[in-house]
Amino acid sequence: QVQLVESGGGLVQAGGSLRLSCAASGRSFSSYAMGWFRQAPGKERDFVAAISLSGDNTYDADSVKGRFTISRDNAKNTVYLQMNSLKPEDTAGYYCAAARVMTVWKGMYNYWGQGTQVTVSS
Repeated sequence: QVQLVESGGGLVQAGGSLRLSCAASGRSFSSYAMGWFRQAPGKERDFVAAISLSGDNTYDADSVKGRFTISRDNAKNTVYLQMNSLKPEDTAGYYCAAARVMTVWKGMYNYWGQGTQVTVSS
């Protein structure tokens, strides 16, 4: 079992930055690819970014490419999402998730955190 806990969300102005963290429990964190997803009220949960088991490879959704950066520190059992140049449309609950393979498909993610809210004001 993998337990994931997100933190770092908050209220920021458009153009600002936030760094989200996702702390994982257990001793097998490095055995999982990790992803970040987001969900606005009344909308589906959408893919944001993913990172491979080792952290050597990443993939970003087109909507955040060039603005968001996913990274991981396996020694700290933590995955991060650095969010720059934030836009009001980035407002959503942000969730980290763990999968056995690096994928953009949310159905492949086995474990999910509780989410952290990001609100971007104009």
